[in-house]
Amino acid sequence: MVQRMLGMCLKPLPLSPLEAQSSTTVGGAVDRQALELRVRAVEEENRALRRESRPPRSPTLVTVATRAEPIQRRAPAKMRGRKLTIHVAIVCAGYNASRDVVTLVKSVLFHRRNPLHFHFITDSIAQQILSSLFHTWMVPAVSVDFYDADELKSEVSWIPNKHYSGIYGLMKLVLTKTLPSDLQRVIVLDTDITFATDIAELWAVFHKFKGLCKKPINFEEIYRQHFFRRLILLMWKSPTSPSHTLWLKEVLNSAILEKIRCIVRGSLGKFHKMWNPFYRYIRELDMPDVLGLVENQSDWYLGNLWKNHRPWPALGRGFNTGVILLLLDRLRKLRWEQMWRLTAERELMSMLSTSLADQDIFNAVIKQNPFLVHQLPCFWNVQLSDHTRSEKCYKDVSDLKVIHWNSPKKLRVKNKHVEFFRNLYLTFLEYDGNLLRRELFGCPSETDHNSENLQKTLSELDEDDPCYEFRRERFTVHRTHLYFLHYEHEPSPDNTDVTLVAQLSMDRLQMLEAICKHWEGPISLALYLSDAEAQQFLRYAQGSEVLMSRGNVGYHIVYKEGQFYPVNLLRNVAMRHVNTPYMFLSDIDFLPMYGLYEYLRKSVVQLDMANAKKALVVPAFETLRYRLSYPKSKAELLSQLDMGTLFTFSGRDFEPYVMVRRDSPEYDRRFVGFGWNKVAHIMELDAQEYEFVVLPNAYMIHMPHAPSFDITKFRSNKQYRVCLKTLKEEFQQNMSRRYGFAALKYMTAENNS
Repeated sequence: MVQRMLGMCLKPLPLSPLEAQSSTTVGGAVDRQALELRVRAVEEENRALRRESRPPRSPTLVTVATRAEPIQRRAPAKMRGRKLTIHVAIVCAGYNASRDVVTLVKSVLFHRRNPLHFHFITDSIAQQILSSLFHTWMVPAVSVDFYDADELKSEVSWIPNKHYSGIYGLMKLVLTKTLPSDLQRVIVLDTDITFATDIAELWAVFHKFKGLCKKPINFEEIYRQHFFRRLILLMWKSPTSPSHTLWLKEVLNSAILEKIRCIVRGSLGKFHKMWNPFYRYIRELDMPDVLGLVENQSDWYLGNLWKNHRPWPALGRGFNTGVILLLLDRLRKLRWEQMWRLTAERELMSMLSTSLADQDIFNAVIKQNPFLVHQLPCFWNVQLSDHTRSEKCYKDVSDLKVIHWNSPKKLRVKNKHVEFFRNLYLTFLEYDGNLLRRELFGCPSETDHNSENLQKTLSELDEDDPCYEFRRERFTVHRTHLYFLHYEHEPSPDNTDVTLVAQLSMDRLQMLEAICKHWEGPISLALYLSDAEAQQFLRYAQGSEVLMSRGNVGYHIVYKEGQFYPVNLLRNVAMRHVNTPYMFLSDIDFLPMYGLYEYLRKSVVQLDMANAKKALVVPAFETLRYRLSYPKSKAELLSQLDMGTLFTFSGRDFEPYVMVRRDSPEYDRRFVGFGWNKVAHIMELDAQEYEFVVLPNAYMIHMPHAPSFDITKFRSNKQYRVCLKTLKEEFQQNMSRRYGFAALKYMTAENNS
């Protein structure tokens, strides 16, 4: 019987008494029929396994971005050229992580030559930010899926965690349960990773993992142990021998019963003496690798960093989980969920909490089951923490692959070569993300309906039209990063709350602090910046006590593209992310009077805004003085008006600034740069029969500044003015068709921009 077992292949199975508890226990009297059913079931599993391991008779086509093929097989001629999709999983939660992960994504996109499928485990904040970013980024051959981290909290919330990542730092433990069941392998990355090579090189390491059993296993030595002989002779009733898999399961389950008997008799030492050779032999078998990890490059798990330092158990220096290769299908067969939970429960009885989140639990499992790991070369995770030994890695390896900023200090970490690594990081931090929209050479991407519709719309435009660039800008999709900084504002329960809406570019950044001092309510701002300017803004904001003291300002970055300033797109972006019932539509170079926020909220009630279609007008004034003693009251305002310090804004061509309900119409995107952008919006409000009500005790003042580039183009370029006039006439015609008699008066309107 033993000879028949020797050639059979071993499937993944529990390898310790703790892991084997869910298996069927063999009693003294085994029911023949039930046992035969079990044997047949296991043999069927083995046959299925052998079928899977055989080369396919015909090509297998896999839907791109839904599952990964374990081996690249030869596809039909019409499909050759379609490259393997690489799957990447990232846990990302909150505003800061959503901003940091963009640099990781840029570094991956910069080097990649394969289609990518990102799997983001996110909270609601990160999902809103990243879904908008990828939707507007429109990178070919990139798919994105989101998984609700809040639904997974119950899986790991019972684990106390001291790490700064909080509960989200534990969620990599549940990826086998979270990701699609047909996804077989995935690369898991921390958000503080930077790639210096093509991620396909890391994906190729999967092929170096040891597969399922490749050679017969010789149990001759182990079989000589008397307990095996006794187990088989006394307990086995079937006339046919058991499968190898079933036999091992029965032996392991018997070991559990034997251990219990020894504990009761007080002879645990005898148990270990008898059974340890068997367990050691099992662990040394050619088991399949399921995790790819780089050794930890600090002395953390050696426990010698400071006095009384007591880390979680680990194999040697342990492993760092910033970069993980996961064979999901094998982990599921090994009952990974049960494995890590039992380990965590056992260790928490003495450790009380984790210090390094999921990494502690991964290492504790590996300590008990070292066969799980395929150790990756150190250059796949060069760790830049304060106590790192990574210098030894990159002294020996010139071709670094992945940089990991695994210190809370991030770029401020102490390392004598940190400038080199920082420059690599900054390269991607400030890299123009629009350049990553390139098609992959020799790799036809999946059809993207949004991109297809956009190309169709653009193809219908006449490129010989002198105003082609103006018309094209209306359909340009600008990459947008919502909530670039932390935002927190809960609208007042009385439904009178108002958000100030404005847009700006880098040359108006100095106005932010002044507006925040004048307006204490929520603000929604759209900033038109390049990638490098976005980082300059971030440094400016983080260095400003005024801006950092305000959590109710939403900063939405719209990245630069094209030759025009998309003023109305920016306004629309800011409007769409207002979370209060009302919004005050302003411009960045206007300072509202002190107390305007509370005054507008009172006006909501007094003028019954909830039940009326009204636009409340805030009178606007302007000054030519850069240093103005801002009027504290209407009396002071009138005095400065009489003295010539202030003027009514724009003279006879007054453009009202209004407060309206959040559901009011958006701005018309055809108007870019200078001219007709605000007027067109006011005309549409009027055509929709809004009642304009001037607030007698409110005011705002336009502050002087250098002329914008767009107004300079308007003044100097005749074609610019001609195109603006053409667009204005087309807008008026559209208005008359949409609103009929209510808009006919605009057919003869003068250009009052």
